Amino acid sequence: MEHPIQIHWKRMADDHNSGLSLWPDLIEKIRARTPARVLADRTGAAYRTDTQLQLRQDHAAARDAVRAEFELRRDLGAEFVERWNLFCVSTMAASKDEYLRRPDLGRRLDENARDLLAAHCALNAELQIVIGDGLSVTAVSTQVPALLPLLAENARRRGWTLGQAFAIKYCRVGVVNDVGELLQPKIVVLLIGERPGLATAESLSAYMAYRPRAGHNDSNRNLISNIHARGVSAEAAASRIIDMAEQMMQCEISGVEIKEELPRAQWLK
Repeated sequence: MEHPIQIHWKRMADDHNSGLSLWPDLIEKIRARTPARVLADRTGAAYRTDTQLQLRQDHAAARDAVRAEFELRRDLGAEFVERWNLFCVSTMAASKDEYLRRPDLGRRLDENARDLLAAHCALNAELQIVIGDGLSVTAVSTQVPALLPLLAENARRRGWTLGQAFAIKYCRVGVVNDVGELLQPKIVVLLIGERPGLATAESLSAYMAYRPRAGHNDSNRNLISNIHARGVSAEAAASRIIDMAEQMMQCEISGVEIKEELPRAQWLK
């Protein structure tokens, strides 16, 4: 025979689940506002089967995004690569496994990369865009084809000189220091795949730095993150990146000493 306390908690659980079913429209509206798993149904103390299966699927997608090898034409499309004259260089990491084990190697360009940049990229551009695979090739292949043209168009509207864009394989954020020292641009924008989570494997980040050089770290950089379908749109990201770059040029600095100027949230007004 069950203890009265056990019966009490079971009734509370049943009331909770039946309560959720009374407001399906409200629950769906809440879920639509965020990729987080909120108000997930359950059976007893466990997730429902469909929730468990979705978790396993999303976890597999995240693992695939991290382990995937970046291939320029396959992941960005041959037409896109030719349109932007993109080429790919590598860091000092010799493989994906080494890249994951040795983050320091992903922050330095190899000698072949340095030679290619010297041969194909002009010096002293006002805006230099770099594409890095980072920890999610999925994010790069999904977001960059929409974002890069918007950035280039907005930069040209401001009359800025735009450096030759290129991609870096086995890329970590710190590689912007090497790019800055080799090409001497005013602003480097690194579009790099974020570490995927269970919400999405398609989230891209834009790391930005004013005249990056050896010795700079995260405190010298600015970040616009969560660029994906249910986060920051490509259009909003492009606008924010260009506005931030303009602010950096005016102040001649980046990092913790400069803050992104965003419009006040509607709910705070």
